[in-house]
Amino acid sequence: MTNAPAFTVSGARVVVVGAARSGIAAAELLVRRGATVTLTDLRPQIDAEADLRKAGIRLELGGHTPETLLDADLIVLSPGVPPGQTAIAAARVAGVPVIGELELASRWLRGRVVAITGTKGKSTTTTLAGRMLEAGGHHVLVGGNIGHALSAQVDASTDKTIHVVETSSFQLETADTFHPWIAVLLNFSSDHLDRHADVAEYAAAKARIFTNQTPDDWAVLNADDPSSFALAADARSRRLLFALERTLRDGIAVEGDAIVRRRAGGADQVLVPLSAVKLLGRHLLADVLAAAAVASLAGVGPDAMTRAVAGFTGLEHALEPIGEIGGVRFVNDSKATNIESALRAIESFGDGLVVILGGRFKGGDFGDLRGALQARRASVVAIGESAPLVHRALDGAVPVRDAADMVAAVRTGFALAGPGHTVLLAPACASFDMFRDYAERGRVFKREVAKLKEEWSGTRAH
Repeated sequence: MTNAPAFTVSGARVVVVGAARSGIAAAELLVRRGATVTLTDLRPQIDAEADLRKAGIRLELGGHTPETLLDADLIVLSPGVPPGQTAIAAARVAGVPVIGELELASRWLRGRVVAITGTKGKSTTTTLAGRMLEAGGHHVLVGGNIGHALSAQVDASTDKTIHVVETSSFQLETADTFHPWIAVLLNFSSDHLDRHADVAEYAAAKARIFTNQTPDDWAVLNADDPSSFALAADARSRRLLFALERTLRDGIAVEGDAIVRRRAGGADQVLVPLSAVKLLGRHLLADVLAAAAVASLAGVGPDAMTRAVAGFTGLEHALEPIGEIGGVRFVNDSKATNIESALRAIESFGDGLVVILGGRFKGGDFGDLRGALQARRASVVAIGESAPLVHRALDGAVPVRDAADMVAAVRTGFALAGPGHTVLLAPACASFDMFRDYAERGRVFKREVAKLKEEWSGTRAH
């Protein structure tokens, strides 16, 4: 499914804005396709400068020069670059086309695209869908907002490839011709309000996943989530629903001890026994349903789906159990970067929970966590820039302690917990006030838990 077969950049002056993973992949792809490429970044230095220059890419670091952008035949944005930046907006007004890295790569893809978006659960669903398709014998490339940038996969794309692409709102807002065969919207709640002007703008970006679909395509939708369902109201594609809570006459659901595909007027098909699911947290079961929906549409059989599910114990930093100290369990959900994700994580545990909350605030209301925390007689350890917001929302409802860094957060959490309790890192915030990204935050959490365990074991030995 090549979205724009005639698309060419040979001889064109292309400026790629943002030299992170996706921007670098886009610049390298463009050079291979014959463009004259400038890669620009706000940072004065970036990784692999020598390799990029050797590849024929001109670097412009320390800022985005308006003249460079205005002189371009095409501007390609890395997902982390807001399209409303003054210099970019001025170039667009002057008639320079502006697209995102996802859009660029998709114009050269062959085969079919499965695009997966949502406020939470994207990475788990994308990974598991890819594994199910591979188990079913398909040639699969998994990437986008997870793993390899889509631009890095173009050269390996074939007519038989199924591209399973995690897509964020940042990628979708600059999409134009992007055309998924299967578009999955897992759920929708307020997020990224530090980037988007309001919830409506965020919703509009998510809804773009359906824009170019035809009646030959599919939209996989969460029947338990009315907000996401509404975003697909204008989609022309066929619908396959999944639901963890609702009863469906037609769609992917849980019946008894199995995930099944129900068909109106036909026999139900058992897809995956629940005993094969190794993931912690009921909300992650919804991601398994969504992945099963994709695999079912691609003709993958129940045996292959079950093998893939049984071999999947989850992703790093997504409700990842990391050990136990003195009967206290530690769980890393650093990927819970918004209120809704943190809520689902909290709901996965029982009494005596201790939650490490905070970081760079992205919008929403910490007060939405109050009921779930109180029901579990939980305590909170507040970290990062948003610690005052955590106090304002939760003081008086649950105990809230401050921690200056992750070292203190882990030790405070352990002190507050008792045997049989859980210390959960579910920050509900971005990481950029204290860490490079959510992955570094999760790794530091795990490192500090390991240090504490070693100290505690040594103390017990003496």
